[in-house]
Amino acid sequence: MTDYSRVERLALCDLFERLGPDQPTLCEGWTTYDLAVHLQVREADPLAGPGIMIPALSDTTERRMAQAKARYSFAEIVEKVRTGPPTFSIYSFPKLGHQLNTTEYFVHHEDVRRAQPEYEPRALPADQQDALWKQVRLAAKSMTRKAPSGLVLRTPDGRESVAKKPTAAGSVTVTGEPAELLLFCFGRQTVAQVDLDGDAEIVERLRSTSFGV
Repeated sequence: MTDYSRVERLALCDLFERLGPDQPTLCEGWTTYDLAVHLQVREADPLAGPGIMIPALSDTTERRMAQAKARYSFAEIVEKVRTGPPTFSIYSFPKLGHQLNTTEYFVHHEDVRRAQPEYEPRALPADQQDALWKQVRLAAKSMTRKAPSGLVLRTPDGRESVAKKPTAAGSVTVTGEPAELLLFCFGRQTVAQVDLDGDAEIVERLRSTSFGV
């Protein structure tokens, strides 16, 4: 079985090297250098990791990222990301690392790709789409909890998953390939290639609601 977390990791590192350190990304305020540093400290710095998920610890994460950026050049950071997590990292455990990184590296690869003016959609293998569908089904309830309405995710072949039960505002169906649904739920609504079916006002609100981890 192909390890698509590694496929996306290597493709992203190739893209980093091609673009350089100062290009925009879809992560607000972050250049390609900043995003590469985020990926490196996430896997290799146990003091920085918790603040990525816990807002109260985010200052520590930002400080550790600044220290890593001051210590290592962009090329050095990219090479560290390409090499993969150190042996002490939880991300080095094959099954766990694969599960944690399947979405992380896909989403951040697209964060760089779709921020570039020459961006073009890419066709993903069916088994990668299946893996992303599994991941979005697991994570969507948490990521879309701020939705102003119910939310149903649907693939073009008819698979469905309820991300949020209907509210007083009803429900909206979001249709797209698993990769696009994942981007939508990760807060990349403006670039996710999906169709939204529901009340027009609620649909408009959904496009700007803060989603993600």
